[in-house]
Parts: sequence; C-alpha cells; structure tokens
Amino acid sequence: MSANPLKELLQYGQSVWYDNIHRGLLRSGELQRLVDEGVRGVTSNPTIFKNAISQGEEYRADIIALSQAGKSPLEIYEALAIADIAAAADVLRPVYEQSDGLDGYVSIEVNPLLAHDTQATIAEARRLFATLGRPNIMIKVPATMEGIPAIRALIGEGVNVNVTLLFAVEMYRRAAEAYIAGLEDAAAAGRPLQRIASVASFFVSRVDTLADRLLQAKIDAVQDEVERARLRTLQGKLAIANAKIAYREYKEIFGSARFQRLAEQGARPQRLLWASTSTKNPAYRDVIYVEELIGAPTVNTMPPQTIEAFKDHGRLRNSLEEDLAGAEATIRQFEEAGLSIRTITDQLLEEGVAAFSQSFNELLAAIRAQMQAVATPVSS
Repeated sequence: MSANPLKELLQYGQSVWYDNIHRGLLRSGELQRLVDEGVRGVTSNPTIFKNAISQGEEYRADIIALSQAGKSPLEIYEALAIADIAAAADVLRPVYEQSDGLDGYVSIEVNPLLAHDTQATIAEARRLFATLGRPNIMIKVPATMEGIPAIRALIGEGVNVNVTLLFAVEMYRRAAEAYIAGLEDAAAAGRPLQRIASVASFFVSRVDTLADRLLQAKIDAVQDEVERARLRTLQGKLAIANAKIAYREYKEIFGSARFQRLAEQGARPQRLLWASTSTKNPAYRDVIYVEELIGAPTVNTMPPQTIEAFKDHGRLRNSLEEDLAGAEATIRQFEEAGLSIRTITDQLLEEGVAAFSQSFNELLAAIRAQMQAVATPVSS
C-alpha cells in the first residue's frame, strides 16, 4: 500500500481528476486540499450541478438576487455554474502551469438539450469558453453523431473539449478523428497547437450495469447449468475489456504518422479519460474501475467515494495493457452469447443523453421553485 495512492498514480502516467463540484467544496478550501493530495482536474455534469444547486443552501442568496434582477431560471443556472467553474479553475491554475497545460482543467458541459444540434452546440461551447476566459477550461460535448462535427469545429478554433458519453470503441475512433482533424484545421489557420487540449471521456461502470442485467436475463432463461455457468463468467467483465480495446485504438491512432506531423508542431494526444468509475454493483471491488485501468497517458475522474476508497486501499500496477487477448475474447464471447456490444453501447448513449437532459430540466425546475417561493407573499 502506498502512503498516497493518488499521487502514486501519476508515476504510472495517470492523472486523477475529481468528478464533483459544489460551492461548499470551494469555500471551505476542500478542493485545495484535494489538489494537495494529488487531484489534478475537476469534471462536472448536469446531474452534479442539479444535486449541488437544488440541495445546497449556499446558492439560495444568489438565486434570490438573480431572480430579483429579472434573470430566467436558465440564466440563473448559468451564472451559478460559471461562478463555480471559474473558482475551481483558479484553484487548479497552478497545476495547469506546472504541468505545461497537461492537467489543471475544469470541465463544464454544454446544455444537454442541445446534444443533437451541431450548430447550437458549437455556439454554446464557444460562448461558455469565452465567458469563462481561462485557458484551463474544457467544454464537455457529448459524443452523439451531431456532436462529432462540433468537436472538430471547436478544436479548430482552439476551444478545449472534453468529449463525453463515450461508450463504443467505434464512436471513440470518431471522436479521436474529429480531434485530429480539428488540429489540422487549426494548424492550417496558423493557430498554435501547444495549448489546444482535449480528453475523451470513456464511460466504464455503466457498461457492466447494463451488460450484467442482460446477461442475468439470459441466465434466468437457460436451463442448461453448464451454459448458465459460462454466462456467469462474463458478468462484470465487459466494461474493462471494452476500455482496454479503446486504449489499444488510442495507441494506434496517436502513434500514426498523421498525428506525428501535428505533434511536431506542438500538438498533444487526446488522452483517454475513464469516467463512470464508481462501482455500482456491491459484489465488485469498490475500486475495480481504477485498479484495472492504470496506464499512461490517461486520466481517471473519480467521484468522492471512489477517491476515498482508493486512498484507503487502492493497489497500483500497470494494468491497462494486461491480457489484451482476454479482453478480445470477452468481446467475442458476448457476441457469441447473442449480446450485441453495439446495441449495448447505443442504448447507453441514448440513456446518458436522456439522463443528463432530465437532470438539467429538474435543476431548472428547482431554481424556478425557489424563485416562486421568494415571489409569493407570505399570508399574515
């Protein structure tokens, strides 16, 4: 056991980012403490902001003031989120400078209701990046078919992009291609490449959650005990296998002559970021999606409970390229069992966009309710 597994991960070429943000984290100095312990970035999403703003008393005064100033629920959300993201970026700015722009980023997502609108996504991402006005900001763009051309356009303009909701290896390839094409566009326009940054957020545990449910349905429907046992061996295996195959693609894509030409001009690879790394199934080790995906150069963004668990009992080893043949076999065995990986990852993307959209709508409703509570006079 390491005295500080978070900092030790950096020696394996992996950066730890924190998948959480709320005003108390910033005001209390807790984020600075996490940075001191080894956290090198922050990610947010609509669900995180929904929980922070709808449950956090520290936002109430600002909501009241902004409401009285005539702001809409959407404008209020954006003002609150931008203030938090900016404050977090300022805490992480020294990490950004010390790492020469490798780490120190804070991510904010475009409105998830725009996930299927390329031009609106580009416009909102461009506006958020300019409004925040800090080099260590990343704008999260979902990896929908409409999001892919937005990624290229934004990278070409020098907007840092965190590609989110990646589940399929094929869609990851598209995201990496969009990043490289965007860099080529930026170079052609005479834009320096050294500080254009991107990560590809490849989701992990949600893959096992859905795959295990589908496997269990097959197990329940099969009478043959040998076949049932074979299907059980696949439970909890798809997510890590899928991520390892994506990493193999990463090495091929960013080891290509095409990217090397950009690297010579200062471009950095688009690192894979392991997202959704909390363990949903209590039968699995609570840090399995950290321990089994350690390798360079990657990022693991962890929610609070995973951070604490890994600090307490995380085990370190270069695991990411272990048993690639086994990962390929797992993918093949799923297909042979009649479970389409493509169908699973398509469903997860659709559910991910829907979940973030729902969280966003619930967040606006919570703000609206607080506005109405202030506007409604108390009866004497």
